[in-house]
Amino acid sequence: MDQLVSRLLLYGDLGQESILVKLAEVFQDWKGKTTFQQALVRRIYDQIKRLLDLATDYGFDENLWQNYLTFLLMTNENSFSLITERVGALDGTVNYFAKSDFGIFRGLFHYDFGPMEEDLGIDCFTRICQYRAIDKHERRYHKMVSEQVRQLSGQLAKAPDDETFFRLVTSHYKQYGVGMIGLNRAFHIQSGPEGVSLLPIYNLDQGTLQDLVGYESQKEQLRRNTEAFLAGRSSNNVLLYGDAGTGKSSSVKALIHEYYDQGLRMIEIYKHQFRDLSAVIALVKNRNYRFIVFIDDLSFEENEVEYKFLKAVIEGGVESKPENVLLYATSNRRNLIRETWKDRADMEHENDIHHSDTLEEKLSLSARFGVRIHYAIPNRNQFQEIVLSLAQRQGLQIPQEALLAEANRWELRHGGISGRTAQQFINAVSGARFGETV
Repeated sequence: MDQLVSRLLLYGDLGQESILVKLAEVFQDWKGKTTFQQALVRRIYDQIKRLLDLATDYGFDENLWQNYLTFLLMTNENSFSLITERVGALDGTVNYFAKSDFGIFRGLFHYDFGPMEEDLGIDCFTRICQYRAIDKHERRYHKMVSEQVRQLSGQLAKAPDDETFFRLVTSHYKQYGVGMIGLNRAFHIQSGPEGVSLLPIYNLDQGTLQDLVGYESQKEQLRRNTEAFLAGRSSNNVLLYGDAGTGKSSSVKALIHEYYDQGLRMIEIYKHQFRDLSAVIALVKNRNYRFIVFIDDLSFEENEVEYKFLKAVIEGGVESKPENVLLYATSNRRNLIRETWKDRADMEHENDIHHSDTLEEKLSLSARFGVRIHYAIPNRNQFQEIVLSLAQRQGLQIPQEALLAEANRWELRHGGISGRTAQQFINAVSGARFGETV
């Protein structure tokens, strides 16, 4: 194994602490007879534990060794994998080196651990290659990543030759991309001493636009703009504004499930992180994806100046916003910024001679969103239609008259008419025992 790993070129930057490199070092010491067997077993068990932990996080199953090697191939960002993500496999000398590396990985896929296990009196490699995972709830592991890794792992294990192995990996890069951005759909951002990084969001809301009852024209506007964006046509930043609980955030989040296979990714950012927005865009501007930067519940108070960072990123500065990034925001305020009567006083105030200029500067932020979609609170009839639709989806067997009467009582006690109130009511009814009031 150590001889195989040492020959990796494009994929040789695995890091000295990676499981594969550590195991290669163990094999080298085992063949050289330079270390006591008990110490070798301990070092092997340390890496097996790390592999089991990784398998638990990502829901690997059946052959953990092959799942792990596939995970390495899917997440290693190097010159070959990144260019293949953008343009697919091309003819060139680099393919010679890539195929050599993939031949090594194919050898590792079917590596014979038998001699070492027999010599050291262990069977852990045999066990992880014939693994049966414990059933667990999908929110306890990264389900979407698991499915991708296991699917590709099974295909690579059956590859009859290096050429097929090469084709399978490069096809995956072109369709889904490489690295954690390729594996995941949505991200938070994290700032640290080494700069800004993207952290995957694993337990995403599973709702689709079809799940949101009503608001058909609003959803259609959102779809049209998003599909134009994905197709490389002219598209706009989007502001969804209106009453609380009307489905603004749910509409945006649903896009990632409908358009993930077309290369859509989402980055959620909070107001206090706007200073990092330029750095985030720099991270993703050269990737072969379309990114929606999502800002939920966007609004500013009078003394907040973070809106200046957002304005600069949207349409300001020397470097224009890349074509693969759009901003989608939700807000309860149409103009995003709370206005006061003193904002409208065209007189000297707090060192600003023409204070209306300050007001115009603030209001210009909402104008940077080329598409503005209004989500109004439903009327009584629409609220009842939402309740009935959600009850049908949930399979509730309750007479319509009784259900609506209870829904009307519920909304009076729980924040008024809205889609959110309707969903909370149905959740309460579904969770209640028969005959129990909500």
